[in-house]
Amino acid sequence: MKENDGVHGEHVHEGEHEEHGGMEHEKHEHEGHSHAKHHEMMMEDFKKRFIVSAILTVPILILSPLIQNFFGFELTFPGDRYVLFGLSAAVYFYGGWPFLKGMRDELKKKLPGMMTLIALAITVAFFYSAAVTFGLPGKTFYWELATLIDIMLIGHYIEMRSVLGASRALEELIKLMPTEAHLVTPEGVKDVPVSELKKGDVVLVKPGEKIPSDGLILEGETSVNEAMLTGESKPVYKKPGDTVIGGSINLEGAIKVRIEKTGKDTYLMQVVELVRQAQETRSRTQDLANRAAFYLTLIAITAGAVTLGAWLYLGKPFVFALERMVTVMVITCPHALGLAVPLVVSVSTSLSAKKGILIRNREAFERAKDVQVVVFDKTGTLTEGKFEVTEVIPLDELDENEILRYAGALEAHSSHPIAQGIVEKAEELNLDVYEVKESKVLPGKGVQGVINGREVFVVSPGFLKENELWREDERVKEVLEQGKTVVFLVIDGRLVGALALADKIRPESREAVEKLHEMGIKAYMLTGDNAKVAKWVAEELGLDGFFAEVLPHQKSERVKELQEQGYTVAMVGDGINDAPALIQADVGIAIGAGTDVAIESADIILVKNDPRDVITGIHLAKATYRKMVQNLAWATGYNAFAIPLAAGVLYGYGILLSPALGALLMSLSTVIVAINARFLKV
Repeated sequence: MKENDGVHGEHVHEGEHEEHGGMEHEKHEHEGHSHAKHHEMMMEDFKKRFIVSAILTVPILILSPLIQNFFGFELTFPGDRYVLFGLSAAVYFYGGWPFLKGMRDELKKKLPGMMTLIALAITVAFFYSAAVTFGLPGKTFYWELATLIDIMLIGHYIEMRSVLGASRALEELIKLMPTEAHLVTPEGVKDVPVSELKKGDVVLVKPGEKIPSDGLILEGETSVNEAMLTGESKPVYKKPGDTVIGGSINLEGAIKVRIEKTGKDTYLMQVVELVRQAQETRSRTQDLANRAAFYLTLIAITAGAVTLGAWLYLGKPFVFALERMVTVMVITCPHALGLAVPLVVSVSTSLSAKKGILIRNREAFERAKDVQVVVFDKTGTLTEGKFEVTEVIPLDELDENEILRYAGALEAHSSHPIAQGIVEKAEELNLDVYEVKESKVLPGKGVQGVINGREVFVVSPGFLKENELWREDERVKEVLEQGKTVVFLVIDGRLVGALALADKIRPESREAVEKLHEMGIKAYMLTGDNAKVAKWVAEELGLDGFFAEVLPHQKSERVKELQEQGYTVAMVGDGINDAPALIQADVGIAIGAGTDVAIESADIILVKNDPRDVITGIHLAKATYRKMVQNLAWATGYNAFAIPLAAGVLYGYGILLSPALGALLMSLSTVIVAINARFLKV
């Protein structure tokens, strides 16, 4: 069978694929054409061949003696059988050409497949009928031949229409890119094709317009809709210095954007390429389907030969035995089997891309359904990587809000992460901070200033001890034991309060861990942080375990330890210092990749920094596998009852399938597989 071509697997038009794929496919990519365009062309070819063949079939039916007898009329004239032969020859060579060509290509590769079966069936029917026309005793198969080819052609056409829906997802992604941009030049703003934009160009994007390429906002503030690109449903606020993705929609204000990436380097084009590669990657289930389809082809040819021999042995006329053989070979075509996996692959990769989940490795994605332990990196994955005030502890007459107003005022102009955490907490509570005079930084110790005529310090425990201001307090002791960072507020030489800060846990992390537990999956954490901090985060989230004080190169060893205990492990990290662990894991997931989709060490890339997407990815892997199994079960199960029926086991009960009806059933089974794949949801 042919390697998966992206949508069809070892499908129908292997001949066309060879020619188109080998000679023209590279050219197609350069011209910006896609697989979808290729399939559309082939679909139109089948439609055209069907229309011509169907028109020619009408006179074939009218001139066929069996049809005349059935409808009780007679139409004969000198040479009518030669006219019948000529019309049938036209249908055989023109309508049957894709199947004959497909057989040639399959046999060239020594891998007989479904095209071989169809071609053998129509060839046997045509040449036997031609021999009868020119003198051999027997009965012709012309009307059966013509209707068989018609049904095969329309079956392929309908099936390819179903297939196209899956592959069109890539087309839809590409359509997200606008065609024109407003380029800012010294002479003013002028409209240029997006294809002419270069790195460093500045473009104006008006409200309601699509951003033409990946870039950085220089001027203006706005909200951007990135839903079609990252799966982020809420509009994202953007300001100068923020990055924007080409294809996302500017909702509110006019912005000026400096272009950072163009063409194939843009986020969208990288996503398109990743989806295309994922759709073309063979997987273990695909190999199973390929082997099954190959054996089914051999079974069909053997069953056909046995059927012919058995009916001749039982004393039936050669024409009857031949019809049974042709029907067996037609009905056994492993079309549905050939489509069972590639179609589901195509739908699932497109669906996941829309949800901001990019699949780089199909095999690893398949393994995701078996994951028993998910190991999260802490900083930037379960936590936001920035400080948050978790407790405000009054140690004198000031209440919590007053402590924050003083501390927030003193830290307002500092860029230190601890200072930013305190300021954010004051803003969150809508507190009006005081005015500060004469503030200065005390390197490594804190900050000092004058507020309301009083000397105020926000300092470390070390400063308190140096100045003999330290005093024991159970609440302070407790937060220190949790590994939190604690700073103290000192006013006029008196210790009045303490603020405990910790790396902010993502609100989504709790939900992600809960959902993993509901699925029966354990959640672990890896961190370079100290054991106290790790223990606090693990307890806050209800994790099953954690590894603390782990250096980057040791992370992969911890993953290996879990694997040696018999677990299938998924590792979730930021793709930088987690690279060895991502590679070691059964499934490596890079989270929060944003526009950097080319993370080589990850099997699956999550665009958003949301741990819940790990659950979405596992659910999608499970749903994809279920669909594959359903399709394979249907495709193989259908043949289990279809072959004996076609061979004529129910002949004694008056049930006999014609080759045309066999073709109809075969096509119907393929369409069922295609429709089932399209119902994939998560």
